[in-house]
Amino acid sequence: MSDEQPAREPIAEDARIDALEARLKAAREREEERNRPQVRGADANEKLGNRVLADLIGGILGGGLIGWVIDQFAGTTPWGLLVMLFLGMAVAFRNIFRMANKRPD
Repeated sequence: MSDEQPAREPIAEDARIDALEARLKAAREREEERNRPQVRGADANEKLGNRVLADLIGGILGGGLIGWVIDQFAGTTPWGLLVMLFLGMAVAFRNIFRMANKRPD
């Protein structure tokens, strides 16, 4: 029995199967590349949030500092500080509204 040859000969690989395997391999590589974690910097939303926070903090602190200096030299305590503090807040909110209404590039 061991001398018998198989009833059928092995089928030679078809060119379509080779092409299919190549396409599957390429698709797997693309999928691995797509799923690989990307090492990038901050995205656009994070940058915009940081800019809004910087405008708020900068407007309030800048206005407060300028108002305090005006109060020290003019002797108008606390009116210079209060006026400039609110003016700084108004400028910060104006900048934020302008950023929010700006069309994306």
